[in-house]
Amino acid sequence: MTGPLTGQADELLPVRVSPGWLALREPADAAARASDLVEQVRHCLPAGRRTVIHDLACGTGSMGRWLAPRLTGEQHWVMYDRDAELLDRAAAGPPRSADGVAVTVATRQRDITRLEPAELAGASLITASALLDMLTADELHRFVSVCSAAGCPVLVTLSVIGRLALTPADRLDSSVAAAFNAHQRRTTGGRRLLGPDAVGAAAAAFRGLGAVVVVRPSPWRLGQTGAGGADASLIAEWFTGWLDAACEQRPELTAATAGYRRRRLDLAGAGRLGVTVHHQDLLVFPR
Repeated sequence: MTGPLTGQADELLPVRVSPGWLALREPADAAARASDLVEQVRHCLPAGRRTVIHDLACGTGSMGRWLAPRLTGEQHWVMYDRDAELLDRAAAGPPRSADGVAVTVATRQRDITRLEPAELAGASLITASALLDMLTADELHRFVSVCSAAGCPVLVTLSVIGRLALTPADRLDSSVAAAFNAHQRRTTGGRRLLGPDAVGAAAAAFRGLGAVVVVRPSPWRLGQTGAGGADASLIAEWFTGWLDAACEQRPELTAATAGYRRRRLDLAGAGRLGVTVHHQDLLVFPR
C-alpha cells in the first residue's frame, strides 16, 4: 500500500509511519479483513486456557482492536514494533474479549525482521497486518521460518496484490497503477522489496514447510455509496500517496498527471470517487 503501513525499523521503512495515517485507515482495514477466518482461528485456539497472541509490526494496535473482541476468554497480546510512540498507543486502552474479559497487553520494541524463534515461544497465535509487501525475499523467508518454528497458527491480513480500480475510470489510471506497482517492487537501501508478489511468495513458503494456507480476499471498498466524512479523507490521502509513489518511480508522470491529480481530488472531495484496493488475507495452520 502507499505510504508507510507499519511501524518497522529504520532498515525496513525509510519513512516513519504517521499515527494519523494509521488512524485514518483503521476503519477501512477493519471492514476489509476476511472475518470468516476468525471462526477458523477460534477452533484452533486452546480451550479453557489463556490465549497468547504475538502481533508483529503492530503499529498502533489496530489488529488487536479488531480481533480481540471477536475471540472469547482470557487473552494476552504481545505487540512488537520498532516505533516506541506507536507501541505506547497500542498499549493504551486495550479492548475486551467477546465475553467481556479484560485483555492484557505487553509491548516489545523490536525490528521484526530480526526476531529469533525463542521470542515467539508459547504463542497461541501470531498476527500481522499490512506488512508483507514491505519485505524482501530474504526477510520474508526469515519471517516464515520464525513463525513456523512457533508451531501455532499465523494470521496475516491486508497484503496488497497489485490490483485496484477507480470509478469513474480515467485513461491515466492504468499508467499510474503500473508505476505504483513498480515502486512497490523497487530497490531501496540495497533492499529489493517484494511488493505485490509478497503474498504469493509467503503462501508458497509456508506450504513448502508443510503448512496448510487458507487465502481470502480482503479488499478496501471506499466511496462505494458516496464518500462522505472520513471515507473521503481516506480516499484523498490514499490517492495522493499512491500518485506520489508512482511519480517517484516514473518522474515523467509528474507533469503528465497534474490535471489528473486535480480531477481525482476534486471527485474525492465531492464524494464521487470510488476506490477498490485488492488485498489478500492468509491464515496458516502449522504442519
